[in-house]
Amino acid sequence: MNTKPTLAKPSSYVLTYIFLSFLLIQSACINDYKVIDDMNDASFELVNQDSVRVVFPEDFRGQYVVMGFVYTNCPDICPLITQNLIKIQKDLGYPSNVQFLGVSFDPLRDTPEILHRYKEVFKVDENVNFLTGEPKMVQSFMDSVRVRTQESMRTTTDSGKEIYFLNHSDKIMVMNPKGEIIIEYGGSMPSIPSLIVQDLQSLIQ
Repeated sequence: MNTKPTLAKPSSYVLTYIFLSFLLIQSACINDYKVIDDMNDASFELVNQDSVRVVFPEDFRGQYVVMGFVYTNCPDICPLITQNLIKIQKDLGYPSNVQFLGVSFDPLRDTPEILHRYKEVFKVDENVNFLTGEPKMVQSFMDSVRVRTQESMRTTTDSGKEIYFLNHSDKIMVMNPKGEIIIEYGGSMPSIPSLIVQDLQSLIQ
């Protein structure tokens, strides 16, 4: 007879200890500001939803950047990432010294026109830009920030249109005014906006 092992439930003391340890780790990370990626030697020519040329990170020197990675045909977490970006901006009080970016890793479908409509659907502020570009440039950018994608399904409709979906990294990053990525988060989690707001408020002070 097959039996499943019974796992002991953690006590409230253990759960409290884990929670407090997590808070201490978060606090330590915030205070250390360790550089995850230095983007100063990088230069990526992209375009935003209005077909305006954007050079990353050069065009954002002197500002904080909160950056998520999405594609507009995403059926699950990308809308959550986009909503988190919007909530962070709102909860921070729409700061002029913090730029918000949603960078598409699906440049073949996410043209500037598509991203413009995507921005309209989410009714985001002017201080939020969605970026795309030439496929090779976009792939090079994704490699530099360690955003991975993998095709999960592809089909062709009766009309001949190809439809595909992508598995991908779930990330929101913060870049400081020096062009350094200093914090990474799981982009779609509901608790992320409050954590990022706390971290940015601590950084900007």
